Amino acid sequence: MRFMIIRKADANTEGDDVATQELAAAMMAYHEEMGAALKILGGDGLQPSRKGARVQFADGKPKVIDGPFAETKELIAGYTVVEAKSLAEVVEWARRWPPIDGQGAVQLEIRQLYEIEDFGEAFTPKLKEQADRIFQNQKG
Repeated sequence: MRFMIIRKADANTEGDDVATQELAAAMMAYHEEMGAALKILGGDGLQPSRKGARVQFADGKPKVIDGPFAETKELIAGYTVVEAKSLAEVVEWARRWPPIDGQGAVQLEIRQLYEIEDFGEAFTPKLKEQADRIFQNQKG
């Protein structure tokens, strides 16, 4: 099963603060240790929302809203995608998050990713072939 560990944004990640060497080293050590137990499939930190945009749809029509976005509790600062046997296994690793991050006041969210099989009959063999083709092109 695949899971995403989402590091929620806060005033530090939305501000001008840049990671210190101490924080960068702690995060690399954490991910290296976690990677010995779980398969890490990807992950990155995200730039502050002031450098981003949202595309919001109403009646099928897009409206672009430039950042920054006021509600930091709705934003994410980064993510890690892992493969694990269970949610409990990922929760256990999330509990080990480096306390130096956010001065020990960080919120993480863990979500399981959908697999094609989860969609049942809605995902026809033809659509599965199309998905395989799309994702294979991205990996090359």
